[in-house]
Amino acid sequence: MDDRTYTADAEPGETVTVAGWVHEIRDLGGIAFLILRDQSGKIQVKFEKDEMDDDLVETGLGVHRESVVAVTGDVEEEPRAPTGVEITPDSLDVVAEADPELPLDPSGKVDADLSTRLDNRTLDLRKDEVKAIFEIRAEVLRSVREAFRELDATEINTPKIVATGTEGGTELFPITYFGREAFMNQSPQLFKQLMVGSGLERVFEIGPIFRAEEHNTPRHLNEATSIDFESAFYDHTEAMDACETVVTAAYEGVAENCEAELETLDLADEFEVPDGEFPRLTYEEAIERINATGDLDEQLVWGDDLPTEGEHALGQDVGEHYFITDWPSEIKPFYIKDHDDDEQLSTGFDMMHPTMELVSGGQREHRYDHLVEGFEQQGLDPEQFDYYTKMFKYGMPPHAGWGLGGERLVMTMLGLGNIREAVLFPRDRQRLSP
Repeated sequence: MDDRTYTADAEPGETVTVAGWVHEIRDLGGIAFLILRDQSGKIQVKFEKDEMDDDLVETGLGVHRESVVAVTGDVEEEPRAPTGVEITPDSLDVVAEADPELPLDPSGKVDADLSTRLDNRTLDLRKDEVKAIFEIRAEVLRSVREAFRELDATEINTPKIVATGTEGGTELFPITYFGREAFMNQSPQLFKQLMVGSGLERVFEIGPIFRAEEHNTPRHLNEATSIDFESAFYDHTEAMDACETVVTAAYEGVAENCEAELETLDLADEFEVPDGEFPRLTYEEAIERINATGDLDEQLVWGDDLPTEGEHALGQDVGEHYFITDWPSEIKPFYIKDHDDDEQLSTGFDMMHPTMELVSGGQREHRYDHLVEGFEQQGLDPEQFDYYTKMFKYGMPPHAGWGLGGERLVMTMLGLGNIREAVLFPRDRQRLSP
């Protein structure tokens, strides 16, 4: 509609055409109101029954909620209206009639469980609170892209259909690829490493990853958005610096550009941008602090991975974003480089929100012989990864990087109770549609 005006732009004294969804109808007898909603907000349409054409009144008050309508009329100032103005209609066209039996209530007056909401995501996103989450998610992605460009990183796109998994194991979705077995990629890890050996040197990617983990928790997905970074001539400390910069930039972008959305979510007063450097704890310090909290049934020992309850205890103790560094080599992937002065310690790190892990990263093993040895130690066949390993024979620089869970970043930033609330159409063990 070329002559359409958004409801937020309707000014008293103008004749406008607005189009959107019927949010609510209130019939008070001699006068009635239709509340029309579009992406910019809502506006009141007034029907004075004795002074208007009967067909116009009948059409306006007989249309079902969530139908799409177009209204043309004069805008008048009305302090009692929700937005201070209202439209007296000259015409109302029903563009698309909605079924009177809605599977959920977009006005939010009647709650729906998460499963029903996800089954009817289009309707669900008509709620201001849900829409706000995805406006904020979009700002997070815009802000991190801008931060990466300020770090002189080039955006890349790597294959999502691969011949071998990044880390092997059983967490792979197999597919048939022209009569051959292939897999959905678990991570862009190997490809982004190949790029730092090219003329690009410093790269980032924002894209889907696929993991066939049989989790059914509020913080796991089988298709997720990974925010990845890799840089030549970086060590693990410089990679952590970049991670801190990018995560902080995401918060700053939301604070600066999503004030209305934060208000909608009742977060405006408590939303805080991380201030200063994130604490950096060694793995050894982390398990000591977790053990000291007394929150676990059994004390952690060297070589243990951190259980969820341990992460929560440590996060509560630290109280802000933080890094865990110097993990045992044996529990980090083959491509993570060990410290030169202690092969039992890796350069791997995790960046944590107080409630969960957000980032995994480290310096990479760039020496061909050591890389192949790492494959063999983890029970992987180096020949299956020849496309990757052979490039390390041709001058691969030292490099480091990380992967950040996009949904987890949004989830923790907004305090969402379930990661699926940060995904338009989540994929988990039970959900393959819509």
